[in-house]
Amino acid sequence: MLIITPTSPLWRHGAVRSLGIGIRHYGTTLLPRQSFSSYLVTPKELNDALGKNSPTAISTAPRVIPICAAWFMPNDPEKRTGLEVFKKKRIPTARYFDIDEIKDNESPYPHMLPTCETFAEAMSNLGVRKDDEVVVYDSEELGLFSAPRAAWTMRVYGHPRVHVLNNFRLWVKEGYPIETGPPTVPNITKYPIPSYNTDMVVKFAEMKTIGYDYGKEGSEEIQILDARSQGRWEGSEPEPRPGLKSGHMPGSTSLPFQELLDPETKTLKPREELRKIFESKKLDPKKPFIATCGTGVTAAVIEAALKEADFGSEDDRRLYDGSWTEWASRVSPTSGLILSSASSR
Repeated sequence: MLIITPTSPLWRHGAVRSLGIGIRHYGTTLLPRQSFSSYLVTPKELNDALGKNSPTAISTAPRVIPICAAWFMPNDPEKRTGLEVFKKKRIPTARYFDIDEIKDNESPYPHMLPTCETFAEAMSNLGVRKDDEVVVYDSEELGLFSAPRAAWTMRVYGHPRVHVLNNFRLWVKEGYPIETGPPTVPNITKYPIPSYNTDMVVKFAEMKTIGYDYGKEGSEEIQILDARSQGRWEGSEPEPRPGLKSGHMPGSTSLPFQELLDPETKTLKPREELRKIFESKKLDPKKPFIATCGTGVTAAVIEAALKEADFGSEDDRRLYDGSWTEWASRVSPTSGLILSSASSR
């Protein structure tokens, strides 16, 4: 084995990972840390990574940690919850990220981003350290659904290495290891209080201005992509949350997130197929994007698809956190900011 010390040029210039070699440092052999090549991770890639660098109670080296963010709609006909399916079947060593709990508890809207302090506390309770590489995944039942939202949240708060498994249904189908029964409680860490990347998030006030400016001469051409069903976007189907009017924002394009998924495996479609879908919607990669949905969950599926397809600039892909639940609750019915398919003709 090649021996490298901290004074070696190879150590200082970061050549260790690119060479794919082990390091002997003060008598201890450290394996090169895992780093996935894409935002999306296949079951095989995650299984291989866990075999090489799985979390342990005593290790202080950066780890690969699977995090389940399974979630079901409040009107789920089977009354399932993410925590229940996590307890029944999960990736070994996985922890559970509850998007119904890790949020802004002062907000009346379901999934608004938490405070920096709440996020740090949640990551600490999950036993995650800042230098760990996390791979977020969904339920077997739904396929890709809520994991992109949890992963996006982690990116907003600056966690350096975040990925999404594509996906747990395929993990189970391909026969990779499964753990059942009561999960092991992770050792609590001291996750530092992070900063908040405002450039990734759109707030109501800005969204309202965009709505009023739509179609006016000189206004910025921002592309709003709505992940809800076509019927909810048209205003012909009810919202799952009682009392909310359905319809869409001025200038928005209907892009139900299911169109981005393989109909059988519910994995995100391959990069080229995603690009063809975006092109079929007449989207322009040179113009900014804002993804929206019901509560900001499946909007992150669109954001992940844009990221995977490398469609548009990374700096021009944002997510409206409050999404339709906030929008339909706050805009006036007479404002002209809630359109139906009939009113937009």
